[in-house]
Amino acid sequence: MANPLTPDVLLDPVVLTRALVDIESVSRDEKVIADCVEDVLRRADHLSVRRLGNTVMARTKLGHAQRVILAGHLDTVPVNDNLPSTVVDDLIYGCGTSDMKSGVALALHLAVTLPDPRYDLTYLFYEAEEIESEFNGLNLVAQSHPKWLQADFAVLLEPTYGLVEAGCQGTMRVRIRTAGRRAHTARAWRGVNAIHAMGEVLRRLEDYHPRTVTIDGCTYREGLSAVRIDGGIAGNVVPDECSIDVNLRFAPDRSEKQALEHLQEIFHGYELEVTDSAPGALPGLSAAPAREFLAAIGLEPAGKLGWTDVARFAALGIPALNYGPGDPALAHAPDEHVEIGKIRDGSATLYRWLAP
Repeated sequence: MANPLTPDVLLDPVVLTRALVDIESVSRDEKVIADCVEDVLRRADHLSVRRLGNTVMARTKLGHAQRVILAGHLDTVPVNDNLPSTVVDDLIYGCGTSDMKSGVALALHLAVTLPDPRYDLTYLFYEAEEIESEFNGLNLVAQSHPKWLQADFAVLLEPTYGLVEAGCQGTMRVRIRTAGRRAHTARAWRGVNAIHAMGEVLRRLEDYHPRTVTIDGCTYREGLSAVRIDGGIAGNVVPDECSIDVNLRFAPDRSEKQALEHLQEIFHGYELEVTDSAPGALPGLSAAPAREFLAAIGLEPAGKLGWTDVARFAALGIPALNYGPGDPALAHAPDEHVEIGKIRDGSATLYRWLAP
C-alpha cells in the first residue's frame, strides 16, 4: 500500500496522529506501521536509520556534547470497534490515540522537521510494549544493539496528559500456597481446608499500611494487593490446595531484592514464589537536559504511579521521564481518545526545548 505518512501529513502532529492511529498495529502485528515509519525516516537526510524486527531507530550525528532519546511504542492493545479514528469537537477517538500514537506522532514530527536540534537526538519507535517483556522492542535492542541506547537522558512519550511523570514504581508478583487434606464435605472434620488456611494471608493484606515516599520532590505511594486466588476441587470436597497471587508496587528507592525482603517480612512463615518482577526508576531530574526540559514545561514533576519502560533506561544508567499528550486513564478503553489541544501543546513544548 502507499505510505499514508505523506510529507503534508508529517507537517501537522494532529493529522499525523490520526494517520498513525488508522494503521492498525496490535502487538506482534506492527510490520506495516514500522515499514511506514522507516520509509519516512530514511527520506530524512539528517538521520541515520537502523531497524531490528519491527523496531526502528533513527539518530542525528551533529557532534553535540549530549544525546537525548525520544522513545515511543508502535503497538496497541487489540482493537475494540474503535478504528478507524474519528474526530468529535476537540477529541480524536480511536485505538491507540492516547496510548500512545499521539506521543509517537510528536517524536516522528520532530524527527523529520527539526534537522538541527540543540542536542543530538535518538528516536526509537519500538514494538511489543503492551505484551510480555520477551517481545519488547527496547528489551531486544538492549540485548543485541546496546549502543543504540547510549544517551545522557531519555523521554518516553507515554500518556501523562501533558504532565511530567518522573521515574516509575517497581512491581513484583509473588504466589503463596497453603495445603490441606481432602475430605467429603459431609465429613469435613476429617479434612483440612486449604482455603480456610489462607485467611491469615488475607488478614495480613487487609492490615497492611503502604509507604508514601517522596524522592526529588516526586511522591510515590506503594500498594500491596491480592490479584488472584485459586482453590477448590468440587462442590462436595474439602480443598487440599489454595494459592493467592499478590502484587507489590514499590517506590523506586527499593531494589527488587529489598522488595522481596519486604514481602518475606510481611508473609513470614509462608514460602513465596516470585512470578514476575521489574525494578523501578528514580526520578532522574538532575541531568542538564532534564532540568532544561522541566523549564520548558513550566510545571512541577510528579512521580509515575505504575511501571513503564523508563525503568529499562534507568537500568542502563540513563535518567528518564514520562511525558505525552494522552490521558493515561483512557488507555485501553473502548472510548480511548486524545485532546487535539494536548497534541499541539506537547509539540510546542518539545520544540521549545529542542530547537536551537
